[in-house]
Amino acid sequence: MLNNLQGEFNTFDGIKLFYSKDIVDSAKAVVVIVHGLCEHLERYNYFTKKLNDFGYTVYRFDNRGHGKSGGERGYVESFQDFFKDADKVVDMALEENKGLPVFMFGHSMGGFITAGYGMKYKNKLKGQILSGAAITEPHAFKDLKKDNYFEKHPREKSPNALAKFICRDENVVKDYDNDPLVLKETNIKLLGEAFIKGSKWISENVKNYEYPCLILHGEMDRIVKNEASKWMFSNIHSDDKSIKIYPKCYHEILSEKEEKDDVIEDIHKWIEERI
Repeated sequence: MLNNLQGEFNTFDGIKLFYSKDIVDSAKAVVVIVHGLCEHLERYNYFTKKLNDFGYTVYRFDNRGHGKSGGERGYVESFQDFFKDADKVVDMALEENKGLPVFMFGHSMGGFITAGYGMKYKNKLKGQILSGAAITEPHAFKDLKKDNYFEKHPREKSPNALAKFICRDENVVKDYDNDPLVLKETNIKLLGEAFIKGSKWISENVKNYEYPCLILHGEMDRIVKNEASKWMFSNIHSDDKSIKIYPKCYHEILSEKEEKDDVIEDIHKWIEERI
């Protein structure tokens, strides 16, 4: 039996975040999903169903300024706010599923949030899975850094030009373009916080990361180069760490028509070995 519960919770600064819980009877584990830049939790419906079929309860939420959550669209005051929001969801999952192992999965900016969470909040999770994690500074944002440009012009807009690079499945790209909940632009303050200040913080704190982790990336990812995942794998202090690069795959390995089920099965096997 599967129950879906949706609602809102208040963040530390009073913003209401939208969440969805897919609860299975006699669950073996809980997975918290953290989505990426400009997207929202419903883009993980297929992945969630598969996790439910494996016997895992799934908690999802829309990041602040995204999807059905509150907050200024495509804006964040500090990248640390994302970590604090995720911690509220983890606390909810732990409180409501006492005795069950809780894992966190994060994609792209959600991978950045997941990695940062792992460095900041120790001994809360059983492990983490990262997909195309945006943890190193993108070369494309170098101009935002000059003279603290993104701090001086926080609400200047940056169009969302990610669609054609997300995966090779044209139907997924079309759906992404037509999805009313996918942001069409962000404020450059968010980009500077997450991908300039945030990536610097990650590099300064990477040695604090000790969680068991499965690091996944598409070989042909042009949004976040797979070197970012290789760098993380080489620099964290986890005793239990694995990395897999998927040939031919673009950024969203969970959206690639031919490979997504293999990726999900790799995640399934990894979790099963740790519960």
